[in-house]
Amino acid sequence: MKKVGMISLGCAKNRVDSENMLGMLRQKGFAIVSDPAEADVLFVNTCGFIESAKEESIEAIFEMAQYKKQGNKKLFVTGCLAQRYPDALLSEIPEIDGILGVAEYARLFEMMEAADRNEKPCYTANGARFLHTPRVLTTPDYSAYVKISDGCDNRCTYCAIPLIRGGYSSRPFDDIVEECRTLAEGGVTEITLIAQDTSRYGCDLGDGHYLLPQLLEAVSAIEGLHWVRVLYCYPDSTEDRLLDTIQKLPKVAPYLDLPLQHIDDDLLKRMNRRGSADWIKSRIAECRRRGIILRTTMIVGFPGETDQQFQTLLDFVKEARFERLGAFTYSAEEGTAAAKMQGQIDEDVKQSRLDQLMMLQQAISMEVNEARIGSECEVLVDGFDEETGRYYGRSLLEAPESDGCIWLKTDRELSFGEYVNVRITGADAYDLEGEVTE
Repeated sequence: MKKVGMISLGCAKNRVDSENMLGMLRQKGFAIVSDPAEADVLFVNTCGFIESAKEESIEAIFEMAQYKKQGNKKLFVTGCLAQRYPDALLSEIPEIDGILGVAEYARLFEMMEAADRNEKPCYTANGARFLHTPRVLTTPDYSAYVKISDGCDNRCTYCAIPLIRGGYSSRPFDDIVEECRTLAEGGVTEITLIAQDTSRYGCDLGDGHYLLPQLLEAVSAIEGLHWVRVLYCYPDSTEDRLLDTIQKLPKVAPYLDLPLQHIDDDLLKRMNRRGSADWIKSRIAECRRRGIILRTTMIVGFPGETDQQFQTLLDFVKEARFERLGAFTYSAEEGTAAAKMQGQIDEDVKQSRLDQLMMLQQAISMEVNEARIGSECEVLVDGFDEETGRYYGRSLLEAPESDGCIWLKTDRELSFGEYVNVRITGADAYDLEGEVTE
């Protein structure tokens, strides 16, 4: 039996692609191993979103290439970086035996067979985006991501995703619901719906209306599912109908990830972001009115960003008091409109602004967390820390992998994937402490 090892980099959407490939491989009789030294076949599923992600992907490829010295192994590179720079990868890293782009996973075994003939297969055309394949979950067995669309039509001037993933394409409604049902039957109790832009789901199906509210209703009705959450909504397609649906469905987390990027009107226009600052603030107010907490992402150092525009961003963050906020410095990506703009900003200025923003958010996060002391919530047990001897988990208000955790005080043994009632007793800037009350 041949053994396969895989490194999956980047976002949760890439993780789902990796899980699909692993499912295909296991179905063909491959054994999945975690030690690259044991593998006969190695995969690196790459990210190519920004410069730091590209560098991480290249490092991982070189690291896996070293294992080829130990025997007759094959090394395949897949994902976003493979889609964008296939020729460069093959010419600069001769250890690579084959390339598979983001819409060509159906040709996985065709690529592997070609490599066995000592060819250098490279498949990066536009093929089938959504495969009916089993998955090997790389998340805990009680939690899974489900991808509901691929690609993006927003064409933000800083973003390379449309160049890599192509235009927006919704996955068939029934396929999504069926996969969620299958996962639930296999023991998954928490599902997170993901896409480049989840709120736009369904715009290219049927009559063109957004269908995320209907999808949330269908998924939350599946027996066995306990929590459902949705990430990566675009502000202008986050309609009141969606907010109302989130508010009324008890299984659905009252939590939205709304990447805003900035609040200055001039910069929003140059980023090709839809919606004015006033409109964005009105959306935030609607979320707050319904008790929905918000996570967002900001870009600092976009070409031409002035000190005053950055101060406008800081003032907005102080006012909005996001429960969760991430940020990154602008990265000039080849082929994007922003990379050609005048007014590119020095890296040290970008970093200084990032530090200021995150220091501000740290203080806000501390205050938000302290306000939860004394409240009670349901917590999903995620793990046990040997060093501190404590369990930890998440409530509906903490998304997997991206948010902090709740450290648990209890005298009894807990099971991973168990839901327990907890009273919050302490807080720091990112994590909470709580006492199990049952």
